[in-house]
Amino acid sequence: KRFKEPEEERRPWRIWFYDTSKQAIGALFIHFANVFLSDLTEEDPCSLYLINFILDATLGMLLIWLGVKVVSWIVQRKKYVYLVFGEYG
Repeated sequence: KRFKEPEEERRPWRIWFYDTSKQAIGALFIHFANVFLSDLTEEDPCSLYLINFILDATLGMLLIWLGVKVVSWIVQRKKYVYLVFGEYG
């Protein structure tokens, strides 16, 4: 994916790694949480896994988006230069 970015806008390797590792850690966390939760039921664990995945992909993404917007607004208002999303110094 990094090589599909235009060369003049391409992120350095370190920043690209930071961005992709956050996504990988989040995906691993939600996968293992879904596996754990699906074992707690006597119903079909696959259907519970699917429900959890769909909730994460819809409601979870909405909550994350809202959280980023609120935190970004606070950071901008308070002028916290070290907490701007996507800026790694």
